[in-house]
Amino acid sequence: MTPPLLSVEHLHVRYGAVEVLKGVTLQIRQGEIAALIGANGAGKTTTLMAISGLAPVVGGRIRFLDEPVQGMPPEVMVAKGVTQVPEGRRIFPRMTVMENLLLGAGSRKNRNDGAKDMEWVFGLFPRLRDRQRQLAGTLSGGEQQMLALGRGLMARPKLLLLDEPSLGLAPKLVTQLFEGIRQIHGHGVTILLVEQNAYQALQIAQTAYVLETGSVVLEGPAAALRENPAVKQAYLGG
Repeated sequence: MTPPLLSVEHLHVRYGAVEVLKGVTLQIRQGEIAALIGANGAGKTTTLMAISGLAPVVGGRIRFLDEPVQGMPPEVMVAKGVTQVPEGRRIFPRMTVMENLLLGAGSRKNRNDGAKDMEWVFGLFPRLRDRQRQLAGTLSGGEQQMLALGRGLMARPKLLLLDEPSLGLAPKLVTQLFEGIRQIHGHGVTILLVEQNAYQALQIAQTAYVLETGSVVLEGPAAALRENPAVKQAYLGG
């Protein structure tokens, strides 16, 4: 059997005396969208940060492409193909759209590949092409989220970690955003999605995990979790 693209086993993360993750286990298969849902403070963002090398792992294992990677620094994880698009976008507001995207390409030496990826991003998000010389801080919230996604894609990820991409967006923009995520997935990018909009997350994902107080309490096909009475009550408005 082919090993999963990402395997997280019994993951523990602690900040000082506070244990945030208490044995999280999940697997992401090549080519799928997996959703991680849960209440605020459940440990969803910390899970992404641990995978991408930004949170202190004190127990458990993380394997990517069947290689142990826990404890590796973020720049190494990006080089291996893991890119995180953080909550809150965190673009560089005083740099142009183009400059932000070029930062996403990092230390890539092949400029032709970078140009191809830029065209791919502009094809996904045409507004960014129209605004490529505009300062990123002057973009709308939806455009800034497109830019954050585009910057992440410039690193050519094998696994894209998305942290609350729809946060603060109007419903119409949320629909457009998720269509963009579907297109990214259609290009072969595997996605782990943390999303407060559980309905949208479970609609787009193939697999889903429910996290509560640092532990996975439910997992399975997203379609099955959409019909789960406990999930409906807690996350889908009953």
